[in-house]
Amino acid sequence: MAEAHQAVAFQFTVTPDGIDLRMSHEALRQIYLSGLYSWKKKFIRFKNGIITGVYPASPSSWLIVVVGVMSTMYAKIDPSLGLIAKINRTLDTTGYMSNMSNQTQNIVSGILFGTGLWVTLIFSMRYSLKMLLSYHGWMFAEHGKLSTGTRIWMALVKLFSGRKPMLYSFQTSLPRLPVPAVKDTVNRYLESVRPLMNNEEFKRMEGLGKDFAVNLGPKLQWYLKLKSWWATNYVSDWWEEYIYLRGRGPIMVNSNYFAMDFLYFTPTTVQAARAGNAIHAILLYRRKLDRQQIQPLMIYNTVPLCSSQYERLFNTSRIPGIETDTIQHLKDSKHIAVYHKGRYYKVWLYYDGRLLKPREIEQQVQWILNDKSEPQPGEEKLAALTAGDRYETW
Repeated sequence: MAEAHQAVAFQFTVTPDGIDLRMSHEALRQIYLSGLYSWKKKFIRFKNGIITGVYPASPSSWLIVVVGVMSTMYAKIDPSLGLIAKINRTLDTTGYMSNMSNQTQNIVSGILFGTGLWVTLIFSMRYSLKMLLSYHGWMFAEHGKLSTGTRIWMALVKLFSGRKPMLYSFQTSLPRLPVPAVKDTVNRYLESVRPLMNNEEFKRMEGLGKDFAVNLGPKLQWYLKLKSWWATNYVSDWWEEYIYLRGRGPIMVNSNYFAMDFLYFTPTTVQAARAGNAIHAILLYRRKLDRQQIQPLMIYNTVPLCSSQYERLFNTSRIPGIETDTIQHLKDSKHIAVYHKGRYYKVWLYYDGRLLKPREIEQQVQWILNDKSEPQPGEEKLAALTAGDRYETW
């Protein structure tokens, strides 16, 4: 109970003399630091959202465009071909600028026109980049021997890609996933199953493929094209729902991934020290991920790849279900789960609003290694469920 009392920010007791209120300055300090840490993360995400939202332009380019428009207006040149005057008249009729001088009205109209021009340039650059990235001829070029047309295309992609892209800068510029023709899909399927079938089985499959391409295929193709117009990727959500989450096979060998600190080099033989350094390095990577300081993957340092999978790399759990699993993603997490000798531990990684040092994490891991307590009932074998079939084992 002593630890519980210390964790409370304030305590009060009712006495004959009145209410005795006691404040815990350490608890209040931790509350303040926790709130400060949360607001810092929100501000960083807000700032990165703005930078990513206006890419391939930059927030500072807005000022350049507006200053350029105002400079031409000051030189008695109308860069808008009459649009600024129309904006001025429209605002004047609404009554919002009735109390302003003509000079102030011109400045406001110029800023509005400059902002509209800036937004138009952003969408034009995005659309141009999306059209350029829709070209796939570079994939079939011989390695090390690019044609002149491909080199010109790569130069244009770099021109419209902007400078210093962040992790999610290209997400709005990536082209939609194209829908292949039904006949091409059937032909590729038949080509893939041919080595697995004898002549009689393959002949039957050819008949089924032709029937599908004529009858049911065109109807399903229409639905697929309709979805492709609505979603940027018509496959990912269906694959996640019907293949990944509804898969009842063992998770451990089919879906789970793992990481190691060193494979061919042993920096230390102290297990807790290696764990502390590995955990600290992973959390530094997560910090860069949250701040979008990781460069997007680029082919030939030119063609960007989709970065959507990074969004759920951390703070994500797969919750098991009877027919289908669900994904739970948290915006933030300040602890990790450690499994040792059939026991689960919740290890905190932050204190006073800062990330713990490798040595501090090592001390917690060492405490777990030295712990001689027995697992709770049902705890020791719980992890083995992920290695079994969902229907048979669970």
